[in-house]
Amino acid sequence: PGKRPMHTIMPGMMTRNGRAMMPFGVMGGGYQPFGHVHLVTNMIDFGMDPQQAIDAARVFYNHDVVEAERSVHPDAVEGLRRRGHRVVEPDHPLGGGQAVLIDWEKGTLTGASDPRKDGLALGY
Repeated sequence: PGKRPMHTIMPGMMTRNGRAMMPFGVMGGGYQPFGHVHLVTNMIDFGMDPQQAIDAARVFYNHDVVEAERSVHPDAVEGLRRRGHRVVEPDHPLGGGQAVLIDWEKGTLTGASDPRKDGLALGY
């Protein structure tokens, strides 16, 4: 009582040379900030397109437990366990997201939507 409810409404925007490159959003409560970093890292560091970046296997550190989706490679899960982490497979999707990549040179929009959740990416 008397407190404001926590919310995680936090859309993201990637820019290039001061220009919008990709509006995006990742939902998932506490996962949301990590999901934003996960999406951007997959694209910038690993060269994935937006759909590949959204589809990629996810892990999330949540209250002394590492949640690893079923699609995380077993060697990665075992490596985490060898290092002392408690790893569980969540019974729910880790987040969900949508993005629209803007290619100003080609004049195109490329949408990406997470198969983990019901949703779609729209742009105009």
